[in-house]
Amino acid sequence: MAGREERGTNGREALARALRWVVAAMACMAAVSALAAEGEQHVRGVVSEVAGDSVTVKLQDGRPQPLKLGPKSRVSTATRADLGAIAKGAYVGTTAVQAKDGTLRAVEVHVFPEAARGTGEGHRPWDLKPGSSMTNATVAGAEDAKGARSTMTNANVSDVSGGSGGKRLELTYAGGKQTVIVPPGTPVVRIEPADRAAIATGAHVFAAGAPQPDGTVLVDRMFVGKDGAVPPM
Repeated sequence: MAGREERGTNGREALARALRWVVAAMACMAAVSALAAEGEQHVRGVVSEVAGDSVTVKLQDGRPQPLKLGPKSRVSTATRADLGAIAKGAYVGTTAVQAKDGTLRAVEVHVFPEAARGTGEGHRPWDLKPGSSMTNATVAGAEDAKGARSTMTNANVSDVSGGSGGKRLELTYAGGKQTVIVPPGTPVVRIEPADRAAIATGAHVFAAGAPQPDGTVLVDRMFVGKDGAVPPM
């Protein structure tokens, strides 16, 4: 009799533990889903219409994406540059792909103005290509370049060298570092602050912001290509 009661008690305790685990797992899944829903949306394309605070962008697949500019929306221009713009001590961003040997190879580099130093510093997922990530950091060292999931690295350049037309950048940020190879011919742009007058029909843009229930995206920041440049991030 006592044995049956003990087994019954143990069974109830095991069931209670299982129920607590299920509840905790469901809460965790709900939190992950909420974070995903709150994530920002990235928009890449060509401006097809501008009407006050409303901007329509023709996406790469031809679909229109309406954007809304709010009081806190930031606008910058992206102007063509070259590898010479990546100077020691500069704060830069670079999208890169991870090669089979584990090295990161730049797809593009964008050089930030001094006023934007420290913006978005760190390493996080990015959506330019499958498996890509974004890192904002400082270029701490570089040497001649001897020479795929994608990553984005924004950094200060503390030392830069070129070789065979390319560069090897050592990028550092709070809590980490990355080494990025910049092959010859990699697109480089210089970022400068601008106002909304820079947003014109026919301009290439990259915009990031919060998706809204009506299908628009409330812009947090927008990079507008200047003189035909295409924001490469």
